[in-house]
Amino acid sequence: MKKIILIFSFLVLTISCGSSKSFQSFFNDHKRDFGVTAFQVPNFMMSLVQNISPELNNLFGNVSDFKFITFDAISREKQNLLISEMNLVTNNNFTDVLRKNTIEQTKIVSVKEDGNVVTQAIIFNSTLAKTSVFYLKGRFNPNRIKELSETNQFENLSSKLIQNYQKTPLTPGFNPN
Repeated sequence: MKKIILIFSFLVLTISCGSSKSFQSFFNDHKRDFGVTAFQVPNFMMSLVQNISPELNNLFGNVSDFKFITFDAISREKQNLLISEMNLVTNNNFTDVLRKNTIEQTKIVSVKEDGNVVTQAIIFNSTLAKTSVFYLKGRFNPNRIKELSETNQFENLSSKLIQNYQKTPLTPGFNPN
């Protein structure tokens, strides 16, 4: 009987400790949801991102991975689900730089650091009208990430990227000849 209790306790402990989530799994879980716009910038398109916004050009010079996903007109239940899932992602060795929770809006800026340099950043902004999540991997100044988030530069960037992508060929720089 003691062995069964010990084994059961070990399993519960193992399962509870493994309840973290990566940003990639969050992205993959939701990129096919109805009403979602998802954008993942492959390396060959990084120059497109660098040239789209002068304010963000310096920041994107250091980016090795960039993804964003937006959810339009979601229910309160869906918003709560997304917030819960984002909490699981940011609980995975991220540090909150900014967290604002109100009834109307939840805003999270969370980073992973290497010394005094940010190596990964997640910018999450959720309302019922629109929820957006940005993921950046590279080497950044944490104050710059916070400043860009507070001035809604990431929201402006998502609009510019979608507009620019729609008028750019699917494979920029690709020459079939």
